[in-house]
Amino acid sequence: MAGASGIMKLKQSILLTVLILALLPIGGVLVHALVPPPTTFLMVRQAIAGSGLDYRWRALDRISPRLVEAVIASEDARFCAHDGFDFKAIEKAMDSNARGRRVRGASTISQQTAKNVFLWPGRSWVRKGLEAGYTVLIETVWSKRRIMEVYLNVAEWAPGVYGAEAAAHHWYGKGADQLTAGEAARLAAILPSPRRYKASPPGPYVRRRASRVQAAMGTVRNEGLAACVLH
Repeated sequence: MAGASGIMKLKQSILLTVLILALLPIGGVLVHALVPPPTTFLMVRQAIAGSGLDYRWRALDRISPRLVEAVIASEDARFCAHDGFDFKAIEKAMDSNARGRRVRGASTISQQTAKNVFLWPGRSWVRKGLEAGYTVLIETVWSKRRIMEVYLNVAEWAPGVYGAEAAAHHWYGKGADQLTAGEAARLAAILPSPRRYKASPPGPYVRRRASRVQAAMGTVRNEGLAACVLH
């Protein structure tokens, strides 16, 4: 009987552990639907590595709408249309990779937000699976506007610089609400590699890419591609 009782207690402990592990992600997503993330794994790792930590949360209403348009134009043109995964972009990227062409990934703003807020830096199938799970959760619980707000606040814009407010001060000496279309385009242009490129003064690559982003921002405005955020 004692042995049977011990096995039952072990099963209950395992079940409780599994339940807690299952509820933790949901709890985190629910909390950050209202509360800004205090920090992220990337911020901590970079700070320990000596990059510093400049993280200033700003409500979306205090961030220039030009930056919203710029990141949608640059990172995820179908942000308002998809449910977290852009399968057309994934198919296109897979086809290009199969042809031996070097292309950027098809990660959406929702996926990047899930990764930045809840997961650790790195590449693995485990982390990719967790990223997909968190993406589904935030798309279910958060509004598109909230996803964009969190994304713009936790994205890295320079070594040790996180969020639109810190980025605007770092690169332009002004608040995020004062960013012009050109400045927003340059910030979006460095997002893929913020430790490699500078928004000010921009090098040839950033100038070319920012020019394309700024042109695409017109399409975002004219076709209402940011309507789920800028309403």
